[in-house]
Amino acid sequence: MSCSPGRKYPLHCAAAGGPGGCRPSGAVPGEKAISHNTWIHRIARVAVRPLVGTAVTPNHLTTLRLATGVAAAGALAVGASPWQHVGAAIFVVSLVLDRADGELARLAGKTSPWGHTYDLIADAAADALVFVGLGVGLREGALGQWAIPMGMAAGVAVAAIFWLVMRIEAVEGERAAELPGIAGFDVDDSILIVPVAVWLGGSLPLLVAAAIGAPAFAVFFVWVLRRRRAAAGRREH
Repeated sequence: MSCSPGRKYPLHCAAAGGPGGCRPSGAVPGEKAISHNTWIHRIARVAVRPLVGTAVTPNHLTTLRLATGVAAAGALAVGASPWQHVGAAIFVVSLVLDRADGELARLAGKTSPWGHTYDLIADAAADALVFVGLGVGLREGALGQWAIPMGMAAGVAVAAIFWLVMRIEAVEGERAAELPGIAGFDVDDSILIVPVAVWLGGSLPLLVAAAIGAPAFAVFFVWVLRRRRAAAGRREH
């Protein structure tokens, strides 16, 4: 996800060069906003710097992020080794590309509201499909055919979370739904658990946790959205 300094928050984003990150409007004073200088951002920044001034655009990288996410899901869906490990590796590339599009946008001065929206849509599709692929790939395991609807439940919940993020931003503005980061990692960096768990042989407990945790987190976001809508209504009156 990328900051949009040229659009709504030039002062906030101009101060985002350090670990403190970009503070959206409505952020609580003193609260540490999500960072744009995480470890993954730093890796992506180095990788995309040679692309500044070329024909490659941030949206090209976002499209590649989506394509690699779909490829990762397909490899995970095969289920058999080494395809699960290959899928996990492809997904790591996809996650770096998720940061790379925003870094290129900032470095090249090509940020835009549409680019931010496209980024969210690509993130939602890639992350959701990975859980669906994981479930399909585990259909021959201990969970049997239940693994498929469990993967779908996690995937739908992930997509719902991204949709709720866009709804919150519609109420409070771009980046208003972001959560604080810590120790060089953002909350959404937790998706790195997926490839790590796959490589360590923990695909099944990962799927169970995602099938429970992702819907629970979606419910939490619904609560956040309702609270923010109520607060926005009180401010209008």
